[in-house]
Amino acid sequence: MTRWYLYLVRTRTGALYTGISTDVDRRFAEHQAGRPKGARSLWGKGPLELVFHEAVGDRSRASRLEYAVKRWPRNRKDALVTGQLKLSDIAL
Repeated sequence: MTRWYLYLVRTRTGALYTGISTDVDRRFAEHQAGRPKGARSLWGKGPLELVFHEAVGDRSRASRLEYAVKRWPRNRKDALVTGQLKLSDIAL
């Protein structure tokens, strides 16, 4: 089974982008490179900083977590980044 990760990237303006990948380093490099493989919402928003990543299991769980985290308010995402909140605390 392939291991999936949830990750958060901080933009130059401090916004947090949430994504999933099986290879966080590769995906972050794609985001930093911009077009054509980086996420459109991150184009021109660099420099980018990878501020969080954690293995979350299979793709299904990763997708559910991504969906949930993308809807969180900024303070809750910040709590995840700083370690005050754990992904394991999230009930799906």
